[in-house]
Amino acid sequence: LTMCNPQIAVMALSAGLQYSVAKQQAKNTYTQQKRQNDIAKKNAIQRYAAEQLKIRQVAKKFADKEYAAARKSRKKRHEFIAQAGDAGLALSGSTNRLLGDYFRIEGNYKASLEKNMNINISQYERNLEAIQFGQEAQSTYLTPPNANLLFASAALNVANSYFNLQARKEAEGIK
Repeated sequence: LTMCNPQIAVMALSAGLQYSVAKQQAKNTYTQQKRQNDIAKKNAIQRYAAEQLKIRQVAKKFADKEYAAARKSRKKRHEFIAQAGDAGLALSGSTNRLLGDYFRIEGNYKASLEKNMNINISQYERNLEAIQFGQEAQSTYLTPPNANLLFASAALNVANSYFNLQARKEAEGIK
């Protein structure tokens, strides 16, 4: 056995230790990346649920307002028709135009509600896109550990160290 065998043994042990540490580090990094992506996904799911609840509440509020407006308008029209009948007025000409005003006011109010609801829906859709973008921004690329690559790297490090040792010995004239 030559004098460099202990040095080669130390290099091999060192490379084995480095390989083991690098492999564990790669596993830990991969686990952390998966955890980060899980957190981003759970966060997005919670935000999606909150946005969906909010838009359902807004839609219900608008539907309730529309229903109340229709009831109020119907009641006012019936009152108008009853008062016109009590006064002996026929529903023609100007009384029909006055009755038409009730329909116009109701229609304008419903159109306004619909416009506002459409604005809320557009905002809801933009919020969903922002949530998706946020999840993507919070997520990370997964880099699973590659034991073969780590082993090859460690083996090349041992070979590099060995050849450097041999070159140094030749330079110093040691066999």
